[in-house]
Amino acid sequence: MLIIDTHTHAGNNWFEPIEVLEFQMDRNGVDRAVLIQHGGVFDNGYLFDEAAKRGDRFKVVVLVDPESADPLGDLSREAERGAAGVRFAPDGEFVNAGPFDMWRRAGELGLVVSCQGDPTRFASDDFARVMDACPDTEVVIEHLAGIAAAKSDWEADYERALGLADRGNTTIKVPGLGEVCSRPQRLLPELEWDYVPPVFELAKDTFGVERMMWGSDFPPAAGREGYGNALRGVMEHPAFAGDGELEWVMGKCAARVWGWD
Repeated sequence: MLIIDTHTHAGNNWFEPIEVLEFQMDRNGVDRAVLIQHGGVFDNGYLFDEAAKRGDRFKVVVLVDPESADPLGDLSREAERGAAGVRFAPDGEFVNAGPFDMWRRAGELGLVVSCQGDPTRFASDDFARVMDACPDTEVVIEHLAGIAAAKSDWEADYERALGLADRGNTTIKVPGLGEVCSRPQRLLPELEWDYVPPVFELAKDTFGVERMMWGSDFPPAAGREGYGNALRGVMEHPAFAGDGELEWVMGKCAARVWGWD
């Protein structure tokens, strides 16, 4: 089975260098990965340089400085360098670009938007207007619509955020269970959770497995259940036990969206 990790971080300032990510990928049989630039870093050179050394194993998702004098030009230049995508927030603003300009330009350049937020922001009317204005831009909703950042009464906003599935240009990332479950007070030899909310099932009901993709959130996942468990928690989840379903979530959807076809 092709396994693609669609949400990883690497850096030479914060987080871990790419070699640590590669170790975990090799150890756990992960074939390819999407490198997501981490917040506040607008020099994407490290990701490009390291990805270029490794053939087609990695795709790069960049950030653009919201205070740039020429953000549209910056985005075009990052695309020319080989970016596969760009990371925006649902309510992100650029000082020198209109509210929809960067989203539209991403679509024109063939860049996927990896979108970080929480259920409230994804469910907002403002984000609906962004999506209405940019129907040709491929948008990947990160972290199950940011469910880990939700408040205790998350259900209504989460279900409303999942309504984004009605738009054919959207897909959604499925994280490890450590991102959506509370860590047990007693860590037993076998990985077990006291309670697993039905967030995978709800996303599957709306998006379907052909529009869902696994993303570990390496290296923050190491402080939750660990990289291997973030992988196995999804691979062994009963929500994806149907014939061929796991292949879509673990690799086929990602290959299509991120250009590994």
